[in-house]
Amino acid sequence: MKRMKFALCFGNRGFMPGELILGARTDMIKAVTDAGYDYMIMDEELTRYGAVETRDEGRLYAAWLKAHEGEYDGVIFSMPIFVDENGAIEALRDAGVPILMQAYPDEIGKMDFQHRRDAYCGKFSVTDVFTQYNVPFTVMKPHVVHPNTAAFAKNLRDFAAVCRVVNGMRRFTIGCIGARTTAFKTTRFDEIALQKYGITVESFDLSELVHMVQKMKDEEPCVSERIERLNHYTNCSGVPTANMLTLAKISVVLDWYIETYHLDAISLRCWNEMETILRVCPCVLLSELNDRGIVASCEIDLCSAITMRAMNLASEQPTAVLDWNNNYGENENKVILFHCGPVAQTLMTEKGTVTEHKMFAKGDPGSGWGSNEGRIKAMPMTFSNCQTKDGKLIVYSAEGEFTGDEIENSFFGCGGVAEIPDLQNKLIKLARGGFKHHTSVGVGHMKHILDEAFKVYLHYEVTEI
Repeated sequence: MKRMKFALCFGNRGFMPGELILGARTDMIKAVTDAGYDYMIMDEELTRYGAVETRDEGRLYAAWLKAHEGEYDGVIFSMPIFVDENGAIEALRDAGVPILMQAYPDEIGKMDFQHRRDAYCGKFSVTDVFTQYNVPFTVMKPHVVHPNTAAFAKNLRDFAAVCRVVNGMRRFTIGCIGARTTAFKTTRFDEIALQKYGITVESFDLSELVHMVQKMKDEEPCVSERIERLNHYTNCSGVPTANMLTLAKISVVLDWYIETYHLDAISLRCWNEMETILRVCPCVLLSELNDRGIVASCEIDLCSAITMRAMNLASEQPTAVLDWNNNYGENENKVILFHCGPVAQTLMTEKGTVTEHKMFAKGDPGSGWGSNEGRIKAMPMTFSNCQTKDGKLIVYSAEGEFTGDEIENSFFGCGGVAEIPDLQNKLIKLARGGFKHHTSVGVGHMKHILDEAFKVYLHYEVTEI
């Protein structure tokens, strides 16, 4: 995996102690490399101390940044002292990526003119001017922080996650394979509204997939390779041979769509044609895609795929779309989140078992092989989803925990018990807000990262629940 790279930029002001700039260069390089990231930095000889103060120096830095466009994921603007905001805005107004504002703290006992930094105050001058110019930026706690501290290391990890979300969400493509499931108006969405946010939807008729599957020969190497992969991925020992061949073929075709159309995510019409025509249920195939890092949602819930992708980028771990499915006894802050089996194996307590989907087996035995059953493991999680309304993309996110509480064995599919603070009021807000019966979940607490990316850089409308 390619390592993230940050462009480093340093501010200056003539009457402040210049030697502090040189120290900042050393400090920041160490902080970034210790955190496992790459960096690029303008030559020290090009300006005084390699920093920007004047408008001309800012333009010089901007030209240097432009020459390296596409090579960096974000910019760290370091303020070792009370810097000049004119050089700063000239340098970074067209950076085109997230910008982290870092300002140095002063030290008690070093408040004389030779050592005092005043960056606490100067940071506001820079952020004020950037706001006037409508240039987005990121600020984090604490207000001032030394680069070589644990606090800044956390800032850097969070900023890297913000950069991944912003850069990965500004322009991407979702494949919509099949029309919206007729019974679910809840999963409707506005393609044109999404395009305004850089999200392209490519639609494919499900009959095309069915045709490609039906004409694919059992003996083709790609089919046997895919069967081997699925058998290694989960327990497919109970799946009849004919159904296993069909699942493998669908998996090959899904990969063909992804590769041919350069899809960053997919949403699949998973019922009921797959069951009635192909005699399989594709849950396990979506599970396997998600475990590979390719976001895949079911039931043509394309909006869930959007927030799944955001959390996948932030956490660098698989995500899942789940139903708000059941209360958990009398505990009003607990809920069973469930789906038939598209949950990535990584998010489960152990390897799943592919079964016949019990809902389809009830009315049409033999039609639903492909549900990957199991349980979701205990872990901190973030849940999020979105909708399109009046040309806007409206999103929510909040945090909770998968608890590991037991769910009886007769409960089919893949579920987990989640504990969410103030859940009942959150559910009321979701209902009043017109959000669907699905939510998407990701590993870890990352609401602050999503909020920063969604609000500051991507301009989604964020609803607090």
